Amino acid sequence: MTVVWVAWDAGGVQRRRGSSPSRRVAVSLAVAVRAYVEKDLMIAYSPSVTAADPAARSASDEESSRADEPVVFTDGHHFDLAASLDLEAVASAATGPLSVIVQVTKRCNFDCSFCSETLQEPDPTLVALERVRDNLSGVPRVFLSGGEPLLRRDIVDIVDMFAGTVIGLPTNATRGLQHARDLAGKVAFVNVGLEGPRATTNRVRGDYDQVMEGIRAFQDAGLPLSLSAVVYRSTLTALPFTLQIADVLDAGKLKLIMPLRKGNALDLADHEFLTVEEAAAAFERLAELRTAHDWRPALRLTAWTPDTEGHMIVVSPRGLASAWPVYDAPDLLEPLGNLLDEPISQIWARYRFKRNHYAKYLGRSIHTVSRPGRPPAARRSLRIAHA
Repeated sequence: MTVVWVAWDAGGVQRRRGSSPSRRVAVSLAVAVRAYVEKDLMIAYSPSVTAADPAARSASDEESSRADEPVVFTDGHHFDLAASLDLEAVASAATGPLSVIVQVTKRCNFDCSFCSETLQEPDPTLVALERVRDNLSGVPRVFLSGGEPLLRRDIVDIVDMFAGTVIGLPTNATRGLQHARDLAGKVAFVNVGLEGPRATTNRVRGDYDQVMEGIRAFQDAGLPLSLSAVVYRSTLTALPFTLQIADVLDAGKLKLIMPLRKGNALDLADHEFLTVEEAAAAFERLAELRTAHDWRPALRLTAWTPDTEGHMIVVSPRGLASAWPVYDAPDLLEPLGNLLDEPISQIWARYRFKRNHYAKYLGRSIHTVSRPGRPPAARRSLRIAHA
């Protein structure tokens, strides 16, 4: 793996060490961009920036630019692969993952009925997290997860530690008032769990009004937002309202997740678990309603099939990296190594779900509907591009 450092200078010129300027874009500040290259594939990523002169970029210029890039991180807060590229070739050539989940705490102030993370561990220190960060060099996106990550008073310091990476922040939003302003401009998006209207969210997850109060704080601070909902049979009737809420909030996406039999979900009644076929049918009905009502958020549903097994790489507070969920493994986790001791490239070499990882994160093994394109001036694109 060759590491290439790319930077945007104040004049909007992309400069790569040892090369001439390659492309001009209007940006309001200098942004460091890291990239990694395997043969002729480069993954480049940066925090979103505000265009200094949006009118200078036409829609045709934007679409032409996007057409040259094999993978794009979209307004729907997910990766897309160019139609001309072969998933199998991209996955087999990759020397590292697209996305990793780092648990910065196991603590949480909710007790969600589906929660799998019920076993507690001490929070990792900042020194340990710096070591994990260094060993994740080259990974385009990192979720700083939990537990509830905003319970950490030093969460902004942790976000700063991972600057230069596409940062997703899964949260229940209940600490949004405390942290929103300090997080503004530092994360690609916050992903808030919300199962639907007040009664549904209160029953399945926690206090709806606290969640919405935090969401409003995120919006006031200008933080891009997505929603996720865990789907039970008893919450199917709430899904259209959940998507409508996402649309009203201008969320990038609504992500639907099936529960797994672990932690609190071991106490769920059997009838709450949908079959793969039932989940697909529910998604199709919701997609039809989305079209009928012109709701805009991207829509994604992950069902637990052989093609999605083990697609996530989760890093525990102790630095332990595991494939998740592995259906026949203890606690659904298959150990891969420890990111306190070795780089992600070594862990990736022994990871046996590479194809599933890329297929899921590129939307090829899950149910998806994309978000309609926004005008170029309104886009917050984070891209993966050719070298």
